Amino acid sequence: MSNTRESAESFALHALAWLVGNDDLLPVFLGSTGASETDLKDRATDPAFLGGVLDFLMMDDAWVVAFCDEVNASYDRPMMARAALPGGEQVNWT
Repeated sequence: MSNTRESAESFALHALAWLVGNDDLLPVFLGSTGASETDLKDRATDPAFLGGVLDFLMMDDAWVVAFCDEVNASYDRPMMARAALPGGEQVNWT
């Protein structure tokens, strides 16, 4: 799959939809990010917000596995998509 910004945004939108449909995980996402349900609608096209969705998803391997299994994606796809969105650049500290 291509790692263009557009494909990364599309993938992150799928992750957001998956979160919204997950009654157990959505409140955790809202609580940990400070986002509101209105933000989910209003910021769904914001690449930085979508990056945050992927950051949240990647906090737990079980979430990555469950999401990727549902959308038939490789387990490294969230990381690759995150790298293509704002703030996802790999930092070199040396």
